[in-house]
Amino acid sequence: MTAQHIKLEDILVASHLLKDVVHQTPLQKNFILSEKYGCNVFLKREDLQVVRSFKIRGAYNMIRSLSEDKLPKGVVCASAGNHAQGVAYSCKALQIPGKIFMPTTTPRQKISQVKLFGGPFVDVVLTGDTFDDSLREALDYGEREGLSFVHPFDHPKVIAGQGTVGLELMNDMQGPVDYVFAGIGGGGLIAGMSTYIKGVSPTTQIVGVETTGAPSMRQSVDSGEIVTLGEIDKFVDGTAVKRVGELTYDICHELLDDIIVVPEGKVCTTILELYNENAIVAEPAGALSVAALEFYREEIAGKNVVCVISGGNNDIDRMQEIKERSLIYEGLKHYFIVNFPQRAGALREFLEYVLGPTDDITRFEYTKKTSKENGPALVGIELKHKDDYGPLIERMEQRGLRFSEINKDPNLFNLLI
Repeated sequence: MTAQHIKLEDILVASHLLKDVVHQTPLQKNFILSEKYGCNVFLKREDLQVVRSFKIRGAYNMIRSLSEDKLPKGVVCASAGNHAQGVAYSCKALQIPGKIFMPTTTPRQKISQVKLFGGPFVDVVLTGDTFDDSLREALDYGEREGLSFVHPFDHPKVIAGQGTVGLELMNDMQGPVDYVFAGIGGGGLIAGMSTYIKGVSPTTQIVGVETTGAPSMRQSVDSGEIVTLGEIDKFVDGTAVKRVGELTYDICHELLDDIIVVPEGKVCTTILELYNENAIVAEPAGALSVAALEFYREEIAGKNVVCVISGGNNDIDRMQEIKERSLIYEGLKHYFIVNFPQRAGALREFLEYVLGPTDDITRFEYTKKTSKENGPALVGIELKHKDDYGPLIERMEQRGLRFSEINKDPNLFNLLI
């Protein structure tokens, strides 16, 4: 397959089919980000879409394109959340049944939204720990029951539907578009967007963004063939895919100018900044494009840059974890196992002589239920400034404390934190 399997005409047809179903989401200049990076940053607000993500575009376009004999039978799909909502909304709009398989790790907010959008027309099945697990179950079920499978990314009609995001932003932009940043999961969004954008503006640089915990497209492009990842970090659930699509890989390999990988912690910092500074509620996958700007600062200076905020389905229950990951990434939160000396007053001395004037203990618990006063303790310390870390370590060493830094031990960190 090549990118020729998706044409500009396919995206134009999809746009016409979708015009009464989806919102034409705004393209907004963001003055805070523009000043921060010395360029003109525009946000394509797919978080304001009818199901709070772009996924409705591809799902509806594919389902609506089914033949008259297949459509009434209904559809089946697998999704980590947003695609499921798009399929559910489409099923209700077209009044057809839908079976939706989702990973057990999917945030509750997304599961609730699927049931809300689909109503009595959809049935949700939670299975497996990852999208790929759910995908296998959904494919098996669809084959057994003779239902049409609505792929979340690797289908021409789905890709064409997602490509309408690119069509809209190019039509709305006044002047040239120098850079477009968008997140990559299975690759449907950026494959569709790049097909349209490169078709009308070949000089526009298109940059895909993945996380360090799930760089499936980056590794595939580097290898020259599709790579199936082993273990992945599922935190950015909207892009936590072990294997990208066959068609999306071909398109991305041919059309993307770069694929950048960003740490999950940076994504968390970006989520908080978008909320605190712009009142934008972005889910982790939705913040990927903006998170990448920090790593492209020199290239985008003085340019017109578009970032796609691909979704806003963020579970409020996750905000504490998001804050925690952000603080750790920014070097402001540190965890230690501290072996206090076996004598009275050791803890008091730690508070008096080791902690800095603006350091704060946010977690303290002995690791043993007996002999607490003499046993090792788990200590979480939040700093006001990143540069306070060095002096803190120096003071611990000067006092002769024996300690281990949990932040630097991934296995221990995952076990205890």
